[in-house]
Amino acid sequence: MNILWIGLTPGAGDEAALRGVSVEAASSEAAALLQFAKKRFDAAVINVLEASDAVGLLSELRRMDLPTAVLVRCRSPRMDEAVRLIRLGAFHVLNMTASAEELHASLRAAVEDSRRRSVCGAGGAPWRSLLVGRSRAMDRVFEMIRLAGPRRCTVLITGETGTGKELVARALHRASPRAQGPMVALNCTALPENLLEAELFGHVRGAFTGATNHRAGRFEQAHGGTLFLDEVADMPLELQAKLLRVLQEREFQRLGSSENVRVDVRVVAACNVSLRDRVRAGAFREDLYFRLNVVQIELPPLRERREDIALLATHFVERVCSREDLPLKRLSDEALDRLTQYAWPGNVRQLENAVESAVVLSGDRETLDASDFRLPDDGAISPLPALAPGIAVPDHGLDFEKTIGQIERTILTQALLKARGNKKKAADMLRLKRTTLAAKLKSLEALSV
Repeated sequence: MNILWIGLTPGAGDEAALRGVSVEAASSEAAALLQFAKKRFDAAVINVLEASDAVGLLSELRRMDLPTAVLVRCRSPRMDEAVRLIRLGAFHVLNMTASAEELHASLRAAVEDSRRRSVCGAGGAPWRSLLVGRSRAMDRVFEMIRLAGPRRCTVLITGETGTGKELVARALHRASPRAQGPMVALNCTALPENLLEAELFGHVRGAFTGATNHRAGRFEQAHGGTLFLDEVADMPLELQAKLLRVLQEREFQRLGSSENVRVDVRVVAACNVSLRDRVRAGAFREDLYFRLNVVQIELPPLRERREDIALLATHFVERVCSREDLPLKRLSDEALDRLTQYAWPGNVRQLENAVESAVVLSGDRETLDASDFRLPDDGAISPLPALAPGIAVPDHGLDFEKTIGQIERTILTQALLKARGNKKKAADMLRLKRTTLAAKLKSLEALSV
């Protein structure tokens, strides 16, 4: 393990964490950048007094797009400071009082992340910046994009409204060899049925009343690139047959013309309902379903990736403040608690709108409080899962391992939510070693697959 240690020199208590590790030192930002230019490191540690002291170097390393995972260690970082550093590319933010065991575990995890990024290659960087998240659920989405992005196969993106399906489509486009080509999007519910065909395939002059000129459709506009069809489940059956032909033959006819037009287009589709259920109901062609569902990427709702909420909220605060030319505001711990526990029926889109409203209506205040977020009751604060006071064994019996696993999952979920994703704090709450907590999480995840 080859580590670059930046800033304050390691303390006496760090020796155990760095045993067996090759460490090179850089006392300043300039020295660190020079070291990074000379060689590749498995991981790096920015060891500074204040969280703000790491911002400049992290920003520069992000611009350089290095695969090296960077830990930041500073004195008592606030939640909003830690989230900001992670947004700038920090792999993890540690308190200076963290134990040698935690530092060593974080270094090993950072090295694994660096190696994974190296495998993904620099080509993944342009698309990765589109998506925010560090949860395991989103890691699976990122891996699907990395694998499917460079291919030509059609992709079906599923998920609830507001989960970010179009962003995933754009990430797939950026991750593909077609990234320099056009990315064209069409919402299949945005137009009446009689206009949707002309919008997709174009028309010639005189094809219908009002068609005074030739017009290229979305397929022609997307030639050499990607066509994103949103809400594809609502496409009329007759038009589904024509879409199937384009996917099979790579050619179509403009409305009012008998001339075949050949195109080279990758199709990415999305829907917020089960296409399989639509097929069973006779509302969607089964052959088109199989054509679209070559690779399926399912986006988790925000309530199932709560550890990403603080990261997303801070990202949106930064974006709104920049767009509105406002001084950067911070989220209070109480505000982060409220956002983390809310159910978010409208998912990421609802969170973004809530943050924008809070920023605009908070006036000149620098800090956003819980009261600044006026959230509707349809996503009322969702309680933490309850611990079972007792378990009755039914007459027909029960699955012991599964039942114990559910109880463990409930306890671990509560602790992680209370600790806002900090595994060390969660482990302390449960009187566990951090390594034991990590092993239990990994075991439970394997059981749920």
